[in-house]
Formats: sequence, structure tokens, C-alpha cells
Amino acid sequence: MQALYMNDSYLKEFSAAVVSVDNKYVVLDSTAFYPNSGGQLHDTGRLVSGDEEYNVVYVAKIGDKISHEVDKAGLNAGDAVHGAIDWNRRYTLMRMHTAAHLLSAVFHKEAGALITGNQLGIGQSRIDFSLENFDRTRIVEYIKTANDMLKKELPVVVRFIRKENMTDEMVKLAGALPPDVDEIRLVDIVGVDMQADGGTHVKNTAEVGIIEIVKMENKGKSNRRIYFTVK
Repeated sequence: MQALYMNDSYLKEFSAAVVSVDNKYVVLDSTAFYPNSGGQLHDTGRLVSGDEEYNVVYVAKIGDKISHEVDKAGLNAGDAVHGAIDWNRRYTLMRMHTAAHLLSAVFHKEAGALITGNQLGIGQSRIDFSLENFDRTRIVEYIKTANDMLKKELPVVVRFIRKENMTDEMVKLAGALPPDVDEIRLVDIVGVDMQADGGTHVKNTAEVGIIEIVKMENKGKSNRRIYFTVK
């Protein structure tokens, strides 16, 4: 299974062959569809084979395979398909994901906070982080700092390194360890942040737009949560 999004988040369409089918669950030899993982929502879109079109309603990673749930049965192993992702949905999630990385970098630098959870959505996203002092004024300042960085039009680069070259600074998610593989995928907001990550991102921070706080919550002890969106 070749995950095409790992090298090109902007790939909107692709051709592939069906490897296996279990009713409405389809595995391809390659795909641009991102599966629900790492806090990022799955892609949706369609697969076309001949005159038949199948809507992709859910995508999941199962072991080393990526399973596409379609809205009807009919595909068979060996079929050639043309895939197209819902670009508006994907691009929104790319902007949200890059914004989340920048926020985690700012919170880590300014307050030593580690991200303890996240969920990237379409209308809004959330980040949970460890922070002793729940100071709403400071948090607003951190968001402003992040927005100032976005305006600098910083390139966002995907690169791969050997696992032994990983450093602690490349893991901002508390308790997160890189997968048991030899090569690690990094997302580098040049000059600001570099994190191990398997999700989709924009190529330049200017594409994110402006980060806006939706609400802030104190979840007890040192657990804090912010909901944000991008405009």
C-alpha cells in the first residue's frame, strides 16, 4: 500500500488498482485518501471504475493497509479505479493541521507546555495541553504570537530522517513515540518547528490564514483545552 499523501498533500486525483474488497470496504495498491488518524479527520471523495461511481464515506488505517468505505458494493479485486478526494475538506484540514503545529510550538517555547491531545475538524479544532497556570490573557498572547509567525510566509517542508537521528524536540505530543520503523517523516515549519508527523499540511504558513480562538476550557489540574478555527 503506497500512501501518496505522505509525499504530496496537494494530490487531488490518482489512479490505482483494487487489491481486495470486503463488501463495501476497499483496499487499493496506492491511495491519496488520508485515513482517520493522528487527530486528523479522514478524507472523503469518490472512486470511479468504468461507468460506476462510488462515494468514499470513511477511510481507516488497519495494520499496514488503508481501507476505504464506499457507499455501495460493486468493486472487485483487480478493478482499475480513479480516485478523487474532496479537496475543500482536505485543504481545510491541512490548514488546521499546520495551525495546530504552530500553536504547539508556541505553547512549548513560551510555557514549556506539551500537547496531550488534539482533534482537527472542519468548523473548529481543539488542542489539549499541559499547563500549570491557566492564564487566559497569556493564551491570547500566544495565539497572537502564532498569527504573527503565520504572516511571515514561512515554508512548510516534509522530510524523512533515520530514526536514530530523532531528537526530543521533534516530539511535541506528550507520551508520543515514533513508530517502530527505520525512517521518520518530519513536518518542518522552517525556523520555527519540526515535528514527527504523518498528516497533511500546507506548503506555506500564509495559506493557514488567521487563527481565531473559539473558546478556552480548564479541564482540571494542569489540563487545558482550546478550541480554534482558521479564517
